[in-house]
Amino acid sequence: MELFKNTNYDFLGKKWPFIILSLILTAAGLVSLAFRGGPRYGIDFRGGALVTVAFAQRPPVDKVRAALAGKLPVEVQEQFGKPNDIIGTDVRDDKALAVATKTIVDSLMTTFGGDSGGKYNINAQGADALGNQLRDPLAAASVAMSDQQLHDLAANIMSYRKNHGGVIKSLDELSSVPGVTAPILNVIKQVCYPSPVAFVGTEVVGPKIGAELQRKAILAVLYALGGMLVYIAFRFEWIYGVAAVIAVFHDTIITIGLFSLFDKEISLTVVAALLTLVGYSMNDTIVTFDRVRENLKILRRESLEPIVNLSVNQTLSRTVLTSGLTLLTALALFLFGGSVLNGFSFALVCGIIVGTYSSVFVASPILIFWHNLAEGRERQRRGPAPAGRSPVSDKGVKAVKPVKTAK
Repeated sequence: MELFKNTNYDFLGKKWPFIILSLILTAAGLVSLAFRGGPRYGIDFRGGALVTVAFAQRPPVDKVRAALAGKLPVEVQEQFGKPNDIIGTDVRDDKALAVATKTIVDSLMTTFGGDSGGKYNINAQGADALGNQLRDPLAAASVAMSDQQLHDLAANIMSYRKNHGGVIKSLDELSSVPGVTAPILNVIKQVCYPSPVAFVGTEVVGPKIGAELQRKAILAVLYALGGMLVYIAFRFEWIYGVAAVIAVFHDTIITIGLFSLFDKEISLTVVAALLTLVGYSMNDTIVTFDRVRENLKILRRESLEPIVNLSVNQTLSRTVLTSGLTLLTALALFLFGGSVLNGFSFALVCGIIVGTYSSVFVASPILIFWHNLAEGRERQRRGPAPAGRSPVSDKGVKAVKPVKTAK
């Protein structure tokens, strides 16, 4: 499918507005990062605790944040497609974590827990506590059970709760649990009630682990860039690789700067998005450069800038189709994906837009600048061209020939 046929837009003639825009965005992002002391890392990078809670019917995440507002500094992350929310806190030591967890659970129970009627919350604790609650009522109801049978019954109920998102929504569900007979279920209904909110567990990320994750994330991006530089240098010439890598650095720096300007958190999912953008932007640049190489073979007497313009026009349909459709998908994630995917989708939206124009207005001008610089040096070395012969035509594309035929 070809949207544009025989276009002849002067893209490189309009490069300066985009270059100026890139300089402004880069400067604004770097100033914001310097002012804030660096990016705002998530708990998985800076260290802290993640408290997971489950809801029978998940309330809006804004209500969860409102219930915890003023109690302690937390970050609420909604898990898309799951009944659980993850609440992050900077607390690291065990005593403070226990206090923070109790504060979180008590606050959510007060807001969403409902009326217990003096009954035991079956979503609150483990198998031993449930067994102790049921022992005497079962004996009073003439349901004979040994200690082992009672322990197995409570363990089966807790296993069912764990396998169903960490929360039992209705006690009637327990009729399918092994060992729960009708008399036992009646006793459970008399003694217990299912709270619509339950504490699932905690996960602690130490500051050393967070620092290690930061280091590995940075190395992952640098290794990806280095590998692509080597590939492009082998496939074309080294200046093509340098131009492409500078363009990708440009995309990454601007995207991270926008995260700082909009006060968004950088988590592991955002790093995954940045690595995706590195590959996406590089692929877009390589497609353009590959067409430049083909046209250099055909139009050997043309200067480089018209050839680059021609190549961009020839790949315009492909660029609009691939970038446009990918951008629509990223926008859908950003608008409807919830808070968990917000950082990931924001990075994709920004990176796709910036990466698409950088392939034309950043990578290509770098290539032309180096070509002109090399040509000027070659002209000085060789002296004035003979009359009636163009220096560029005489030299053809030898000085800028990006051809190392692909194997």
